[in-house]
Amino acid sequence: MKKIRLPLMMLLLAGAIACNKNDLQTDTTANVSAADAADMVGASLSVNSNGLASISNDVTIKSKWFMDYHLSCGATKSDTLTKTSPAGAPVTYSYGLGYTYTLNCNASNIPDNITGKVNFSGSHSGPHISSSSTGNLIFRVAGLTPTAPNYVLNATFNQSGLFISKKDTTNHGNENLSVVIQNLRFNKPVPTIAGGTATFTLNGTVPKKGAFSYAGTLVFNGDGTAKLTVNGSVFIINLITGEKTKG
Repeated sequence: MKKIRLPLMMLLLAGAIACNKNDLQTDTTANVSAADAADMVGASLSVNSNGLASISNDVTIKSKWFMDYHLSCGATKSDTLTKTSPAGAPVTYSYGLGYTYTLNCNASNIPDNITGKVNFSGSHSGPHISSSSTGNLIFRVAGLTPTAPNYVLNATFNQSGLFISKKDTTNHGNENLSVVIQNLRFNKPVPTIAGGTATFTLNGTVPKKGAFSYAGTLVFNGDGTAKLTVNGSVFIINLITGEKTKG
């Protein structure tokens, strides 16, 4: 009996150790949840943190400026500025930005679209996430002709840097976010988001906890919000504040 029981006990013990090890691995790699990912993406989108919604609006307004000043076809304009949050704002930020725009005309020599790039670096601190990052927006704004009903933005937004969760400060590390924007429409004459879609990937590492990776979609609703879907979870992001609610 001993010869049978001893190996059986060893097998059970080995199984228990393996289970505990697997549980430990699950705990240490489950460092950034889908809800955390939504907070990170929301912060990178919001106007209050000088995110994608703010920068996209900037380049659309600048495109209108090109039209208003009747610049020649092929003209290129560069600009730099610093943007900081208002005093007492619930989300604070400070960013330096560099813009480059080129006006492109159609075969009839009529302004058709503007292409360009925005480089940025800086930091922000909100209720859920703080980060410091660098990145860029490579863009094309169409719909410049008078008969076009909307300005239309197609762009790629890339951001890399460091983050820390306010909810759990052990969740901190590096992050990389990429957003591909498809036909983001802005109303005329005052550019406000009317609708559009995007896909995104978010990945990074947390020291002693491991890597995380998410991918999802965004649908811009035209009411100041966007529906974010990540790993089957749906959140509604307020594009002004970056705050999320369950969809």
